[in-house]
Amino acid sequence: MKIIAGVDEVGRGSLIGPVYAAAVILNKSVNKKILKDSKSLTKAKREILSKYIKENSIWAIGKASVKEIEKINVLQASLLAMKRAIKKLEKKPSLVLIDGNKLPEIKNYNLRSIVKGDQKVPSISAASIIAKVTRDKVITTLGKKFKGYCWDQNYGYGTKQHLRAIKTLGITNQHRKTFSPINKIK
Repeated sequence: MKIIAGVDEVGRGSLIGPVYAAAVILNKSVNKKILKDSKSLTKAKREILSKYIKENSIWAIGKASVKEIEKINVLQASLLAMKRAIKKLEKKPSLVLIDGNKLPEIKNYNLRSIVKGDQKVPSISAASIIAKVTRDKVITTLGKKFKGYCWDQNYGYGTKQHLRAIKTLGITNQHRKTFSPINKIK
């Protein structure tokens, strides 16, 4: 029997925090019709679906830190987070379907990239949901330590409110210093 895992990452465009990836092997009992790309779902719906997926699937999370992002760049860090998620799965998949057009390097794994896979492949949609819910919770918790940046609303993305807060409050150790406009702030 073929074991298929879907993989997606989240947080590449954020100005703060780690990038996260999830790998998901859906059980046959999962209702695939309700799985959509995480970006097309409300926060409440993502949280409900994340719990449902976790209870009815084999899944794992990988992440790459701000330091790793700054050292190897965000694309390579995303691929590293994906690799970590795939390797953490308790069953080795016979095929790994990855959202996008780039693949992590992992020996002895059959990997295939699918552009817009989070919209086309249920297991990748499931991975996008788990990754987003996981990262959003981490960033919301960070926001409680770094008040004034509104990370519970913007999740570290370069919104007007976040950029204003950076000008007023400065850069934190959670900001990716190699990212524009952070890299231009003295």
